[in-house]
Amino acid sequence: MKNTMRSAWCVVAAAAALVAAGCKKGKAGGAAAFGGGGPMAVPVEVAVARSDTVRDEIAATGQIEAVQSIDLRPEVDGRIVAILIREGQEVDEGTPLVKVDDAQLKAQVAQLEAQRDLAQQGLARAKELAQQNASSAADLEQAEATARSAQAQYDLQRIRLERTTVRAPFAGVVGQRYVSLGDYVTNSTRLVSLQTVNPQRAAFQVPERFAQLLRPGQRVTFGVAAIAGRQFTGEVDFVDPVVQLPGRTILVKARVPNGQRLLQPGMFIEARLVTAVRPNAVVVPEEAVVPAEGSNAVWAVVDGKADRRLVTLGVRRPGFVEVTSGVKAGEQVVVGGLELLAPGAPVRPMERHPPEAAKRDST
Repeated sequence: MKNTMRSAWCVVAAAAALVAAGCKKGKAGGAAAFGGGGPMAVPVEVAVARSDTVRDEIAATGQIEAVQSIDLRPEVDGRIVAILIREGQEVDEGTPLVKVDDAQLKAQVAQLEAQRDLAQQGLARAKELAQQNASSAADLEQAEATARSAQAQYDLQRIRLERTTVRAPFAGVVGQRYVSLGDYVTNSTRLVSLQTVNPQRAAFQVPERFAQLLRPGQRVTFGVAAIAGRQFTGEVDFVDPVVQLPGRTILVKARVPNGQRLLQPGMFIEARLVTAVRPNAVVVPEEAVVPAEGSNAVWAVVDGKADRRLVTLGVRRPGFVEVTSGVKAGEQVVVGGLELLAPGAPVRPMERHPPEAAKRDST
């Protein structure tokens, strides 16, 4: 019995000794880990606030329009004797498109030409007689008027004869043809449509609250629903001075190069109108921004410690946001581990490089 009690006491004593040793070791280890009793540095992921070009943009939808579009009509009545182009053909200015029968007009022009020649001969005789004082001044004036009238009638009919050939008033692409050979046409008959192809125009509506930001010369970039993966760029050349009702919008048009003939009138577009460019704006990853007291804040790393900054934000793009105040280019901002931070807390930063996509979007 005595031996049993002595063994139990030995076990208790040994356990107490182990606990005491563990406590001393823990204190020594704690001092090493916290650097003399200070708080442990929080590991965080950081990115560098960088300087980049940022653009203020207005998003809008619209469509492609031809700079010029027309349904051609004849100036002379008659029967169609020749169609000189095909639908979809690209033509230059002045290209003959349709020919109206001109046989009757040719005969009339020949008749008027003869009358003009007779009138001119009569005028020449009247001048000779006037020089010889063999005729009155009234006779000379009558001969001059007759000659001018005959010339005018001849010129008028010759113009009508020339216009039996309908020509392209501008370079473009021939659209739908509305007549066939043998059709009798008048000056109200549609013959063919004609539209310009290069450049084209991007037309879209902008809310009236942006009226003071709109001006010719601004850059427009847009995508076309029917052409995936392509972006087009144009320059504003028209801002409607009238606000259109009921939507209270302003019509804006931009000229767009179309050398590859990809853009066609009527195509739906999603446009972005650049209203301002800031080449030295400060941008940070969007995950660095946290809500704070009805505003926004960013955690910066200064001398190895967390520094909470209230910031003012500008343009947002997928992956990044512009900071107009509160952070300078080159400073480190926290993008990972934000929930563990407190003002003045020591941090151990690990830098993250900006994704390439964010770089491309900001440019």
